Amino acid sequence: MRRLLPVMLGLGAPLAIAAAPADPSIRNFVACPVVRDTASVPCWLSEHDGELYFLTLQADVSAPVNPPWLGHKVLVEGRIKPGAARICGGVVLEPVRLSIIAEPDAACHTQLPAEERYNLTFEPPRPPGPSGGRLAFNTLPMPVKPVDVKREVKQYSLPYDFDGLINFKHPFQLTPILDMANAMKVSRVEIIGHRGAALLSDGSVMPEQADRAKRRAEQVAELLQGAGLTAPKYDVHWIDAAPAPSGIDDHTQRRVDITLRP
Repeated sequence: MRRLLPVMLGLGAPLAIAAAPADPSIRNFVACPVVRDTASVPCWLSEHDGELYFLTLQADVSAPVNPPWLGHKVLVEGRIKPGAARICGGVVLEPVRLSIIAEPDAACHTQLPAEERYNLTFEPPRPPGPSGGRLAFNTLPMPVKPVDVKREVKQYSLPYDFDGLINFKHPFQLTPILDMANAMKVSRVEIIGHRGAALLSDGSVMPEQADRAKRRAEQVAELLQGAGLTAPKYDVHWIDAAPAPSGIDDHTQRRVDITLRP
């Protein structure tokens, strides 16, 4: 069922040097996160090249941007928001994407006390109560959209954190794909896993682990089949090589493409 697609472009070393991103508003870096307490909800920051940046608020997994973890560095990929006032003392990055580095780092433990000048004037982005976090294909309510059952090719793309596999955000993409496949009674599911690399602001290139494309593709196939989509034929491929990153929207290379064929 599985075969390897040809290598299109390789990265010869674990960490290479390239030209930094051309856009001066781009900030791509790896650093320890810092959590600052406030009277309402903690906020997360990180320091890079002598500047402090605001990353996100403490929230659950349903928030658009999930907070990093103490004890781990974080890959920050963002853009400075023009004209935005500082939040918790940090320059605002929007949009921003955060990927937790799996390897623990004991140096990443900084917690700052609340200060009146940094108290937030808005409410946390979720109501009190237990987290609404979800695993793939469970029974909690999901966004409902009408299913277009036209028997034509449908294409989807699942995004990933750096070096990431399936996480709590993927049900929002996986469930509609499963519903569409069942409604269409598809005959073939094509899955292609991709591996990416990040061009950091200092010009260094950080590639994902070599097995990411393969593991992503196989994991998506296993999840769909495990959810009952077993009738179609599966074509599962992956591209091991990472495209040369530009520093702008490198996250789009970290994905799995899914094609449903009637």
